Parts: sequence; structure tokens; C-alpha cells
Amino acid sequence: MSDEHRADVAGFAGNAIVRTPVLDRLASTGVVFSNAYCASPICVPGRQAMMSGQLPRTCRCERYGDDLAPGYMTWPRVFSQHAYITTACGKLHHMGADQMQGWRRRIGMDDMLIHESRFIDGRVQAEFDRCTPGPEREGKWSDAKEIRRAGVGVGPHTEVWDEYATTGMEHAIREYFTDPYYDRPQGHCPHVLYLGLSNPHYPYLAQEELFEYYLPRVRPFINQARFDHPWLGKSPFMPGIVSIGPDGDVTEREVRRATAAYYANIEACDRRYGRILSRLEAAGQDLDDWIIVYTTDHGEMLGEHAIWEKQKFFEGSARVPLIIRWPRGFDGGRVVSRNVSSCDLFATLCDLAGLPIPAGLDSRSLVPLLRGGDVAWRDEAVTQFGGVNLMIKWGALKYQYYGEDVPEVLFDLERDPGELRNAINDRQHAAIVTQFRIRVAELGFGPKADTGYKNAGYHSAATAR
Repeated sequence: MSDEHRADVAGFAGNAIVRTPVLDRLASTGVVFSNAYCASPICVPGRQAMMSGQLPRTCRCERYGDDLAPGYMTWPRVFSQHAYITTACGKLHHMGADQMQGWRRRIGMDDMLIHESRFIDGRVQAEFDRCTPGPEREGKWSDAKEIRRAGVGVGPHTEVWDEYATTGMEHAIREYFTDPYYDRPQGHCPHVLYLGLSNPHYPYLAQEELFEYYLPRVRPFINQARFDHPWLGKSPFMPGIVSIGPDGDVTEREVRRATAAYYANIEACDRRYGRILSRLEAAGQDLDDWIIVYTTDHGEMLGEHAIWEKQKFFEGSARVPLIIRWPRGFDGGRVVSRNVSSCDLFATLCDLAGLPIPAGLDSRSLVPLLRGGDVAWRDEAVTQFGGVNLMIKWGALKYQYYGEDVPEVLFDLERDPGELRNAINDRQHAAIVTQFRIRVAELGFGPKADTGYKNAGYHSAATAR
């Protein structure tokens, strides 16, 4: 798993500039889901929805800073309860008291974020506030400053957090499968190995070799117009947009540098995945025996629509890469275009491993889609943000609700793949917009919200419908 990887910046997705040979090999022998969407376009809710198999509203992780309640039923907990050795290396982004959430072993540098765990104990936050004076508590700087800082450099993710996680997993693999010192390998046990990288998340700082390769090759988003909408047209960390030009916030050259660094960090991630797969093979493992999954928590706007970072329901922010490979279980080399959610990984992993799927999930097993054929499937993906904003995608239509006082948005991606036009008032969509509004209420949003909301109502996690 990576952090903030745009679905279209990958070789297997048709991008001819970025180099992702490891992911491309997995895609060529696995199944690629071309319409996979995050449960929330921001780190913590998106990750905890994936871990719990529930939408942010269901698991009550709707905003940055929320976390799953201690002891929550995550998919790693299910696997741990069934004798799997579950090892998490790298970023999980828990901000609460339970830093393991079902994993039996954890290696990483993002655990115990006590300074951000506001709900553990009010005294902890009060003491942190007392010890942290003014400027350090002002929050994140602007997107423009982030872009201006881009270039060659060693950021916290580039060579610190991600190297720590990758090396930690390499050591764990050696211990589990060869154990050359004590001769007590545990290869006979079932294993879950998770590598969670922090790249290509900003800061846009990259290795010199990779940065120099991409700098003359990338095609940054330059002549981008602000989308005319009070939410979609607003940058997450600036009043309006990042303007480009001699009199703007940043120059075209600075935008190119940020884009090049982003591409470079995606290739750096790909190299780390290659290290892990090579280490498994060196330990005598047949990769065809493993179920290998690749995804991310959300995307990155990268300047498209004059927006950077995430939090939006545009494709660049909400759509995510998803590859599942297991030659022993299903044929690869295929692309599935049905709408699916990152929440669906919970039920899918349990189903593939033959483990019971807990009730009350917003997770549907992707196994019928993985195995191909004519499959009945509820072609829906739901994304939520901030407890107010909601996206529902059916087929090529992507509906968005932003509260009673903000205009609805409908994108018809078949006719408007660039998401340039709001089709909410088109006569040919009137009937389906009515159906979208009914679904909004069913999901617990809007003035007619279902007051008895429990979950998305998929009924059976193991059965696609």
C-alpha cells in the first residue's frame, strides 16, 4: 500500500512516462480494477474504512483525527483470530489508543501519535498545547509553499519512514522463512505481510537520480481552470486556487518540479515493492502461492482543476489503483471496470482465505469479479468526506451531495471524462438523479436521512448483488 497515488500515474494504467515495472508485472498476471474508489479522499478515514470494511459513517471515522474504537473488528483481527501471523510494516495512521488494531506485530515510525490523539485523555492534549507554543501549532502551510519547496531532497517519507518499513519487512521475512541464526522458521504458519509506504505523499522531495529523469519528461497540469463550485473549486489549504505564472503563487517551472518529484516517488515505491518480492523469492517462497494486493488510501490532484492534494471527489483524488493477484485462485491479465470500493477488500480477503466474514460490513467480496464470467454486481462505489460530503457512483455517473446549501454535482464520465461540466440539470438524467437522492438518505445524509442508519445495506458481505 502507498499513500496518495493517483490511479492514472502507473504504467499498467496507460501512463507512458512513469516507470512502474513491478506493479506492471503484478497487473499483467493479476486482475486490475479500473474503477476502484477510496472510502474517503483523506488519509485517516480512508484507511480506517479499509481496515474495518465499513464506510466512514458506519465506523464513525469521518474526519482527520478520528480513529476506530479500541478492539474494533478489523480484517487483520479476523486473520489474527484464525492463527495467521499478521505483520504490519509501515504506515497505518492510527491516532487513537489502540495502535495495533488486530495486528500481531508492528514495525513502523507512525505509531503512538499521542500528540494527535485528542480523544484519549483531555489531559494529554492540554499538556501538549501547553508545551507547544504558537507558531508550531498554526497547522499546515499553503499548497503554494509546498510546491515551491519541491525538488531534490530527503523528506521524512523518501528515505526515513519508507526505508524503515521496507527494511523491517525484509528482516521479518528472513526471520519467518529462513531464520539462519536459530533455525526456527515459521513458514509452516499462515502469514499476512503488510507494507504501508508513506510516499508519494508530499512533501514533493525525491532522489536526485529519479528527479532528474522525470524533470524534462513530465507533463504537468498548467492551464487549468477553477471548477465553478463552492467546494470543488476551493483548494483544501488556500482560499481559492494555486495560480501559476509570473504574477501568481508559483511558476510553471515550480509546478513541473513538484510533478517530477511526485513521479519520482512513485518509482521509488515501485522499487521497494520489488525488494520485498525478491526477498520472498530468496527465502524460497513461490509468489504464486501468495495473494498479492496493491492499492493506496486516496489519490492526488497534482494541479488538475487548479487543485493540489486530495479531499475532492474528482477522479484524481477519489479513484485509486487496485491490483489483486493470485494465479492459484483465478486467472490474471484482466481488467474489471465495475465500480468497487476500498471497503470491499475486507470481505474479499476473508473470502479468498476461507475465513468467516463478519456481519454489518459495507464490504462486498470481489471474488466473483476476480473469477470472471457473467456476474451480478451492484455497480456502486460510495465515498464520504468530513461527515457532510457524499459521492455515489453508478456506472459512469458520479453524483455528489454537499449539504442543503451547496449545489449538487453530477459528472457523466462517459461523455465528460475530464469532469469539466456539471450535468445535474440535464433532462436525460432527471430520473436517475431522483434515485441518487433516495440513496443519499439511505446512507444517512441530507434532510431526509435515514435516522436508523446502520450500514450501506449490502446485506451479505460474501455475496455480490
